[in-house]
This record gives sequence, C-alpha cells and structure tokens, in this order.
Amino acid sequence: MIEEELTIVIPAKNEAGMLPKLLASICAQDYEALAVTRVLVADAGSTDGTVAEALGFGDRLRVEVILGGLPAVGRNAGARRSRSRYVLFLDADVELGDAGLLRRAVEAMRERDLMCVTTSIGCRLGGFFDDVLYLGNNLMQWVGSHWKPFATGMFMMFEREDFLRLGGFNEKALFAEDYLLSKQVPRKKFAIVRGMTLTSNRRFRKLGHGRMVWMFFKTMLHTWDEEYFLRDQGYWEEVEQG
Repeated sequence: MIEEELTIVIPAKNEAGMLPKLLASICAQDYEALAVTRVLVADAGSTDGTVAEALGFGDRLRVEVILGGLPAVGRNAGARRSRSRYVLFLDADVELGDAGLLRRAVEAMRERDLMCVTTSIGCRLGGFFDDVLYLGNNLMQWVGSHWKPFATGMFMMFEREDFLRLGGFNEKALFAEDYLLSKQVPRKKFAIVRGMTLTSNRRFRKLGHGRMVWMFFKTMLHTWDEEYFLRDQGYWEEVEQG
C-alpha cells in the first residue's frame, strides 16, 4: 500500500474561477502517491462558490475544505492538520506547469534530505512585461539559492517537522510572509526543482508593473527588518479593490 507522504495546502478566498484549474493540474500529476495525498483548501469565507468548486473534485482528489483566513493563517492551519512528511503550499490562482512537477519535488526532498524546495514561475497568457518581470524573479530566486534562499507561496514544499520548528508562517505579517519564512532555510537545505508554476498576470493588472517591482525591491532592502513586514504596505487593500 502506498503511504501518505505529502499534503497539499491551498489558501483561498473567492477563487471559484481559478481554483478548478489548479485542482485539474494536480489531478494530471504522475506522482505515484497522489491517490492518498490530502488536498486541504483553507477557505477564508468565500462567497462565490469556491467551496463547491473544491468539493466537486472529491471524486478525483482527497479534497477537504478547512477554515482559513489571510494566506499565512490558512497555510498554518493546513500544516497543523497534516500528518505527512512533506507539505506543499500552493496559491489558489496557479497551475502546475507539467505532469512531473510534484514527483520531482518530492524526489528532491527525499533524496537530498532538503528542508524546502520551490520552482520557477511563469505567466499564463501574460504580456511581454509580465514575462520579463517573472523572468527577473526567477533569476533573483536562482541567485538567492546560492546566498539566502527565498520562495513564494505559489509553490513551497516543506519538510513538515522543519516547518513547524521554524514556527510556520508569521501570521502577524501583512506582507511577504512567504519570503520571511523561506529566508530562514539554510542554503544547503534548499533547492529549485526543474519545472514551472503558471500564474495569471492579475497581480500586475491590479497593482501595476511599476508598483510590483517597487514592492519587490523594498522587500529585498528590508530583508533583516522584520518589523517592516508587520506593517501594512497597502498590498491587500489594493488587491481587494482591484
């Protein structure tokens, strides 16, 4: 019998339009333990049918809907419920770029005794500037993997015990809680696996390319100032208004 090795945690709020694409891409994975892998959708009070869309995959995935909140809260709630060796955190508006991504990530964790792995980001149906900015993100992520790792909540796989030992995502952080956590991972315990997570360009449409670039650089400049991440940078306000 194949043992449960992985739990997937997806924080979501009003993602009825995007979540099914992610869940369908999970269904398409060639990971051998997929049938016993729990998929926990941490719902933050959706009003658009997100919960129904998630449960509609119950015949193909071990989907459960749990109480969420801001992404850090939902991710932590899912991790606490997991009993597997590894936990994968995914944003609700992404898709896994190819059928072997989960398998390669788990194999890297297992064979290299890693604490955290991530992958590159691509923009689904994005324009030139969207592609350029995500290419820049991937380049910075690669550079960081040789100095101070960072990963985004679009795709972060953690060894569960290490995740809990680090304290999980900082639920007081109002910005870049995924960056805050991943930079605690030792360089030798971090890897970027081949493949890509595909996302939309809605962040750029809502905030603007210049605004997103400026927020990224401010994040890098405040790497060692944790208080910066606990202050409201206007991200959620602008996203929700967009």
